[in-house]
Amino acid sequence: MPATAADAARPLYRRLADHLAGAIRGGTLPAGARLPSVRQAAREQLVSVATVLQAYRALEDEQLVQARPKSGYFVAAAPRGMRLAEPGTSSPPEAPLAVDIASLYELMIQMLGAPGVVSLGAACPASALYPGARIRRAVSQAALRHRALLTHYPGSFGEETLRRAIARRALAMGLTLDARDIVATGGCNEAIALGLRAVTRPGDTVALESPTSFGFLQILEAQGLRALEIPTHPRHGLSVDALALALQTQPVRALLAVPTLQNPLGACMPVGERRRLAQLLARHQVPMIEDVIYNDLAERDEHRRAVKSFDTDGLVMVCGSFAKTVAPGLRVGWIEAGRYGAEVRRIKPAFGGGNTGIVEMAMADLLNQPGYEPGLRRLRRALGPRMAEARELVAAHFPRGSRVTDPAGGIMLWVEMPAAVDSIELFRRALAAGICIAPGTMFSASDRYRHCLRLSLGGDWDDSYRGAITRVGALACALAAEGARPAAPRAANDEPRAA
Repeated sequence: MPATAADAARPLYRRLADHLAGAIRGGTLPAGARLPSVRQAAREQLVSVATVLQAYRALEDEQLVQARPKSGYFVAAAPRGMRLAEPGTSSPPEAPLAVDIASLYELMIQMLGAPGVVSLGAACPASALYPGARIRRAVSQAALRHRALLTHYPGSFGEETLRRAIARRALAMGLTLDARDIVATGGCNEAIALGLRAVTRPGDTVALESPTSFGFLQILEAQGLRALEIPTHPRHGLSVDALALALQTQPVRALLAVPTLQNPLGACMPVGERRRLAQLLARHQVPMIEDVIYNDLAERDEHRRAVKSFDTDGLVMVCGSFAKTVAPGLRVGWIEAGRYGAEVRRIKPAFGGGNTGIVEMAMADLLNQPGYEPGLRRLRRALGPRMAEARELVAAHFPRGSRVTDPAGGIMLWVEMPAAVDSIELFRRALAAGICIAPGTMFSASDRYRHCLRLSLGGDWDDSYRGAITRVGALACALAAEGARPAAPRAANDEPRAA
C-alpha cells in the first residue's frame, strides 16, 4: 500500500480501504473474490487488526464488500460502478433571484399522503427503517420519569440533557461544542430560519448551492430574501472558486449550504474544500448556515466532518436534526450559532418559544443509548443496496442520454434527462399513474432544471417502488419520443388526481 505526501493527513484505515476499493473497481478483485482474513491483511500491510477491521467495515458501508458469517469478507456480487454518466457541474443564473415555489410544493405534499400513491418525492426513510420499538419506549419512559414537565412551560432553548447529548454526538463531526451554546428547535428548518434571521434582513442576498433544497427556497421566500445560486458539482459539491467570485461581485450576506450529502445531488465536499470554504468565509467575514442533517448517512468518516470544525472566527452556524436517522415524528432540531448565538437566543422566543420537554428528554435518551451507532450502521447498510438498484433501473428504463448521480450514501438520486423531457409534464403524468415525484424546478429559483427530477428512495423498498421507477422511466421515454416542449402551467384544480 504505497503512501504519498497527500496520504499523510488521512487515517490509515481509510488509505487501506481506498487501496482495496481501487482494486475492486479496477477488476483486480472480481465480484465474489474473498478478501484476505483480517489477521492475514494485518500482517501483509503491517497494520493492526483493528485498522483492517475498520477498513473492511468502511468498504461494507460503501457496498463494495459483504461480510459472510464464519467465512470472512467477499467482494460484493455487483459493486457499485460507473456505468451511468453523472450530471455535470451546474450552471445557475449569475444574478440573485426572487423565490416562489410554494404552489408546486403544496401540491406535491398534498399528494404524499394520498391513498394509492407511491411517493418518490419525500426525502425521508420509511418507518420500517427507524427503531420503532425503541422510540415508543423512550417516549413512554420520558412521560413517566419527567411527567412534571407536562405542567410547566418549556424553556426557550431546550432541555439541558438533550443539549449535552447533541454536543456529544457532534464530536463525530469534528466539533467540540459547549452544550450551553446549543439551542433546541422544532426541526432543522426552524434552526436554519433562525440562523438566517440572525444575519439577514428582507431583500438581502443569500448564496446557496444549485440545485438546492426546496425547503431552503421556502425559507428564503418567507423571509423576503434573494437566492444567488452557486455552481455545484454532483460529487464534490459547492464550487468554492465560484463562491469566491460571487463574494467579490455580489452583496452576499450569508451562505446556506449542505456540504454532506447535499440535497438533491447527494454531493459530499472533500475535506480540503471544506477547509478552503471556512478560510474564504473568514476573509470576507460572511456567515454560513451549515446544514448537517444528512451527515450520519454518509458512508465515509471524512464526509461527516463539518465545515464548522475549521471555523476559527465563529462565522459558521451549524444546524441539524434527527429526522433522517432516528425519529422524524419527534421534530427535534438544533443550532449552534457561534458569534451569532446571542442574536439567535434573542429571536428564538418569537419563533414559538420552547419545544415539548417530554419529547426532548425522549430524544436525549435515544441519543445516549448504546445502540445508536450500530443503528446508524444498519441504516446505511439498508439504504446502500437500494441506491445501487435504483441507478440500474434508471439506466435500464429512462431515456437514452439520461444522467444520474452516484452519491456516497443518503436516500436520493438526481436524474438529468434529455432537454425534451419536461419534468412538470412528467410530474402530471406520473401523478395520474399514482406516482409522486419531485420535478427539478422545485430545486431552483430559476427554470433551469426543468428536465431534471429527484428520486427519493427512503420508502418501503418493494416491487411497487421498483415498478414506480420503471413506470416513471417509461413516461419519460414517451415524452422524449414526442419531443415534448415545456407545457404551460395548469391551475391547481386542473391537476390530475392519483388513480
